[in-house]
Amino acid sequence: MSAVMVDVRGVHKSFGPQKVLRGVDLQVRAGEVTVVLGPSGSGKSTLLRAINHLEKVNRGSISIDGELIGYRRSGDKLYELREKDVLRQRTHIGFVFQNFHLFPHLTALDNIIEAPLSALRLPRKEAVARAERLLERVGLADKAGSYPRQLSGGQQQRVAIARALALEPKVLLFDEPTSALDPELVGEVLEVIKGLARSGTTMVVVTHEIGFAREVADTVVFIDGGVIVEQGPPAAVLDSPRHERTRAFLSKVL
Repeated sequence: MSAVMVDVRGVHKSFGPQKVLRGVDLQVRAGEVTVVLGPSGSGKSTLLRAINHLEKVNRGSISIDGELIGYRRSGDKLYELREKDVLRQRTHIGFVFQNFHLFPHLTALDNIIEAPLSALRLPRKEAVARAERLLERVGLADKAGSYPRQLSGGQQQRVAIARALALEPKVLLFDEPTSALDPELVGEVLEVIKGLARSGTTMVVVTHEIGFAREVADTVVFIDGGVIVEQGPPAAVLDSPRHERTRAFLSKVL
């Protein structure tokens, strides 16, 4: 059995009086794909953002490959890391956002090489070679010199995936990667993610694409009201859910 890559323990997160995460425990093993389902406002995106410390948790801890994220432990106390140390940790955690977040003034290739040059201090020639390989991997070898405005939404999201892969992260996080796309463009992005799954990339994917979850996930997690209601293999959670809240959610999206 492979080692735990993502280890979320007892995580709580509130925004003022609103409790968004209420004691979440989640383990993702190396090379596995965990798909997170749930209604809007259930805490899915907040959980992803907490994993790479874009949101600071109120209680609990998150580790990636055994390293505590955002904090260092001294005895029984946690001390927040300096920003430069958090940024170093984030190089191990790829994040693909709902709305692409590409730099509009940079070409596809330049969007991909920016982080390896600045964060990893990679020689430019090496960064360009890596970016060209990644563009080929996501089916966009001929779009290296194109700007985001010249690309379709699906192409922009595939560039964003290549950019996330450019740092060779230990885990990839996807926050509803197809929800901003026209329906006919969803498939091309999901195919890239399926390819990553086949290659053994560790991923946590927040999505409403039930068919994708059924095909690709090792574990499906249903979250509602800031708690994990149910989790298990896709066949168990999607076909024979044990909890009424899971059944009610699936009846609306299937």
